[in-house]
Amino acid sequence: MIFDPLYIILLIPGVLLASWASLKVNHAFRKYSRIPAQSRLSGAQVARLILDRNGLSDVPVERVTGHLSDHYDPKARRLRLSPEVHDSFSIAAQGIAAHEAGHALQHQAAYAPLQLRSALVPIAGFGSRFAWILIMIGLVMASAGTGGLMIAKLGVLLFATTVLFTLVTLPVEFNASTRAKAILTQQGMITIQEKSGVDAVLNAAAMTYVAGAVTAVLQLLYWVVRLGLIGGDD
Repeated sequence: MIFDPLYIILLIPGVLLASWASLKVNHAFRKYSRIPAQSRLSGAQVARLILDRNGLSDVPVERVTGHLSDHYDPKARRLRLSPEVHDSFSIAAQGIAAHEAGHALQHQAAYAPLQLRSALVPIAGFGSRFAWILIMIGLVMASAGTGGLMIAKLGVLLFATTVLFTLVTLPVEFNASTRAKAILTQQGMITIQEKSGVDAVLNAAAMTYVAGAVTAVLQLLYWVVRLGLIGGDD
């Protein structure tokens, strides 16, 4: 597979997009993490204010380790921020904190894509762990003349669940960013001039999810073609 020209051709766009997205988000975060917001609110304070003003005072804002490990856990109903967001007064920190608070607001509103993504977590997790194992076992068995294509195809089906998860993630992330931008502006936490910095950080972060989804779809397409699920047997 590694030296299969089709695999290389299909994955090149995903790899290039992922590399560009990673550079873009790192550049945007570094730039705007150096610029303090005029409101002098930390990421933790921004998240707390948004939650409290929307009836979510029972959702704690926690400081966790890890670089940009920020996330909202809908199962535990906890908003977790990395040190560089939790403790920072920068424009970047405010944007990221508001984005994660946006996920909490989605949960409160029973936002359908978030509910679907949460339901897919255990299935996609199982698929990501075992899909490649089944595909490789199936291919080895097939090359030895002992069948195995059905096992490989089952692996592809499992991998498809992870692809679906990446696709469902897109509207969840874009919507959270839209909510964050609106709240920060409407509630006066950022100025009109600072909004461009928040937009740059959140838009760049969104592109990493787009890149992940594109790469996953292209990988799935490769296996679908190679195993003869479309286009006939190879």
